[in-house]
Amino acid sequence: MIRLKAKGSLLCALLWSVSLFNFSASIPDEGMFPLSELSRAGLKKAGLKIAEKDIYNPGQIGLVDALVQVSGCSGSFVSPNGLIITNHHCAFSAVQLASSPEFNYLKNGFVAHTYEQEIEAQGLTIRITKSYEDVSEEILNAVASIDDPAERINVIHKMRSEIAKRAEAEDPTIKAEVSEMFIGKSYVLFRYQTIEDVRLVYVPRQDIGEFGGETDNWVWPRHTGDFSFLRAYVAPDGSSAKYAKENVPYQPKKHLKVNPKGVNENDFVFILGYPGRTFRHRPAQYVEYQQKYLLPYTSELYDFQNQQMLAVGKEDPKTELALATRIKRNANVMKNYRGKLKGLQNLDLVGSKRKEDEALTKFIASKPDLKAQYGTLMADIDKHYQVVFEMAPKELWFNNIYSSMSLLRIAYTIQDFKEAILKQNGLQAQEEVFALNINQVKEYLDNIYGSYDLTVDKNIARRMFEDAYQLDGSNQLNYFAKKNFTRKEEAGDYIVAALDKSKLNRKETLYDMILKDIQSLKHYNDELLTTQKGLAAERETFDAEQKRREGMLNRLMGDYVAVKEQYQAKNFIPDANSTLRLTFGNIKGYSPNDATYMRPFTTIKGLIEKGNSGLAEYEYPESIKTAWLAKNFGAYLKKDLNDVPVNILYNMDTTGGNSGSPIMNAHGELIGVNFDRAYDATINDFAWSEDYSRSIGVDIRYVLWIADKIDNAQFILKEMGI
Repeated sequence: MIRLKAKGSLLCALLWSVSLFNFSASIPDEGMFPLSELSRAGLKKAGLKIAEKDIYNPGQIGLVDALVQVSGCSGSFVSPNGLIITNHHCAFSAVQLASSPEFNYLKNGFVAHTYEQEIEAQGLTIRITKSYEDVSEEILNAVASIDDPAERINVIHKMRSEIAKRAEAEDPTIKAEVSEMFIGKSYVLFRYQTIEDVRLVYVPRQDIGEFGGETDNWVWPRHTGDFSFLRAYVAPDGSSAKYAKENVPYQPKKHLKVNPKGVNENDFVFILGYPGRTFRHRPAQYVEYQQKYLLPYTSELYDFQNQQMLAVGKEDPKTELALATRIKRNANVMKNYRGKLKGLQNLDLVGSKRKEDEALTKFIASKPDLKAQYGTLMADIDKHYQVVFEMAPKELWFNNIYSSMSLLRIAYTIQDFKEAILKQNGLQAQEEVFALNINQVKEYLDNIYGSYDLTVDKNIARRMFEDAYQLDGSNQLNYFAKKNFTRKEEAGDYIVAALDKSKLNRKETLYDMILKDIQSLKHYNDELLTTQKGLAAERETFDAEQKRREGMLNRLMGDYVAVKEQYQAKNFIPDANSTLRLTFGNIKGYSPNDATYMRPFTTIKGLIEKGNSGLAEYEYPESIKTAWLAKNFGAYLKKDLNDVPVNILYNMDTTGGNSGSPIMNAHGELIGVNFDRAYDATINDFAWSEDYSRSIGVDIRYVLWIADKIDNAQFILKEMGI
């Protein structure tokens, strides 16, 4: 997301794009505990050997100070010189951007033996949580007398933004963000330190870091070396700075101690990290929407997109490399969503949620005071979701059209830039805005063109426009009705022709002819820009209705959680929302199917056995087999396995965003890095169960063994104090 600068104002973004609560939990239980509630989690009873204040103690240094958020993942400092361990897939996009057909670090890996050899991790930033405070009262008081749903949500968004800006004004060194903990009920201000200069230090080759590929993704048993090492850099004065040669390694307040002895089955373990989003405190209709609409639509669309990208990539190695991150992200989401669908159907979660909601309805009716306050709550929720269901096809199309078509996103950027310039009074003011923003706009466009291919864009555009043509009833798009297409193929032909004729389809042409000066930009137009403008206008109208519904849902969900807490006579742990959380459990296998038991460790032997299958995704470096046959296990042998453990399984509560989270033992020492869930556990976003909720990490012994025996990266071990 970028903002255009204007004299005295900020123009619109280019794309749509202390104890705070009182929780209780059984042990072990589902739950991603906020830092303020660690004393209620029962960690000591579960097996923690250090004091809880060693993890988090306001105003003092604790393990949480070693935690970082790496863009959409988690990570941790493992040396006093800013060295970070996270997942291979978390660094994937940066490795791709640093790669070329001549220097393919994605395929061959990358090892920097000195600071000077480390290279920029483009696109990656580091966030460190500095502090937080409850601001619920201030926000909810501001909307207490507002009945209009759209106005309510607008005021909430405005208040969250104002509170964050106020915090940043008080301390210009931080970035602030107000996170919604319970929808419509509680809000917390988080203050973050941001590090912009991140560099690649050590990334294993692809047949280690991605061993098993999509075949093994979200599957146990797993044998993936999903790890990488980064380093955080700051300016010589310690302030955050963009990549520069004179920057120096960041010195964290705390770094984790690595325990090369690892763990055993049933050992207590815990994770600190930044889990993405969960939706466990939602009614049955929300889960039904996921099962009927969002999950099948998105997984099928991403499957189609990947087929187009893979087909084009086969013809050209450079294109294949450029599209690699998009393909990987799509494939990951696609398999995750299909796992969720499987879980929802097998568990009949919609049915069980309906029963819960029916019981809640009876509970409200049985209490006169609750009936007076919440008597229509459940009916209002149902009424809201009936409209959501009805409009789902249109919503899903709008939500995916810009992310699906690179050139449409580029057209949106150019159109918005042009309109921002035309709003200025006089040529001089227009030229000032052009000069102020042209480099920022080009930088933004460079990111889009970096993973763009015209053939792919045309194939996906045809699919999207043919789908839109077939929307009918209340879902029909006015844009397509006005076009008077007589069949879906005509709609597809139209957008393909528009892409073919547009000067936006080549970056060089756009930069040299359209963005070369202000007059060229002001006078350029084509069918793609006209199409984008028409769709954007209709999207704006649709968004206004969506905002009204969001405001209504905000109030309904606040009431829903409040009354449900009374019904269940307990306070809930808030859903994950990308803020720092702790979860704990044990190294533990499970039985996903009748008469089967999955052990919680895999080994190099199992990796080699998979390699014997002949599948391309199970190829691995010959040096692994050579070292294994020679029993060159070093200090990383697990004696009861007579092998080096590769991956581990545990019953902790994780979700997206926990990728790269450190797995720690009872003494707070690093013994692994979280990277995935078992297929049945993809449903964790909606529900957690001891029976099927299992997460997967790479055992620290495998990380150290690969670094030591395979990649000759002994400097990593030395820096971590091994």
